[in-house]
Amino acid sequence: MSKQQLILNVTTRAQTGRSASRRVRKANQIPAILYGKHTKPETLAIDAPEFVRLLKSVAGRALLIELTRKDSANKALSFLQEVQRDPITDKFLHVDLQEVKADEKLEIRVPVQVTGESFGVKNQSGVLEIASQTLRIRCLPKDLPPVIAVDVTELKVGEAFKVGTLKPIAGVEFLDSKGQPVVSCVEPVGEIASAAPAAGAAAAPAAGAAAPAAGAAAPAAGAKPAADAKAAAAPAAGAKPAAAPAKK
Repeated sequence: MSKQQLILNVTTRAQTGRSASRRVRKANQIPAILYGKHTKPETLAIDAPEFVRLLKSVAGRALLIELTRKDSANKALSFLQEVQRDPITDKFLHVDLQEVKADEKLEIRVPVQVTGESFGVKNQSGVLEIASQTLRIRCLPKDLPPVIAVDVTELKVGEAFKVGTLKPIAGVEFLDSKGQPVVSCVEPVGEIASAAPAAGAAAAPAAGAAAPAAGAAAPAAGAKPAADAKAAAAPAAGAKPAAAPAKK
């Protein structure tokens, strides 16, 4: 088994549906269902205060949970698949559990945990970005890591850890694409933004300098403008010529 394992007491319930779920919640319990690869889904009820204590122990990690039934000696090994909460009251509405077998590999999402202080953050004013909050893995229950620890101590600005470059974990197979980024160190957003206008300003004079050269070629291309100038100087058609100066 995994080194860290929790215990949760559950009760088998026969009734299903919205009305039955409401009655379970009124009794300060949480409706739940246990899915199994080799068994039919089983509807359960969990004591709400006990489940709250369990979540505090889980603390966002991937941990196995041993289910014990008050009305039966049967036990089951599982992990939390999904927890539904009311968006207004924040109360627990439903819990999905996935049953696993000790001798069968399971597929599960494990949270990423960053450790250490990045060289890029400490010495290059970089910013650490976590691109993948969880990673999908396959392993036996005994090899399940509670978190995927990523040491970023040597990470510099412009560098990144990808799935394919993570430190191997015994008995664990990463299922995400090897090129998927996990953690990276990037330049501060302010510096990137300030660099963009500077590049645009440098390009503006060059573009403006080409305009006069193109305009200077226009008069040379047409000698007609000169003829047109003479026409412009001639009196308009029908206009009387100016009177000659009087002779003395």
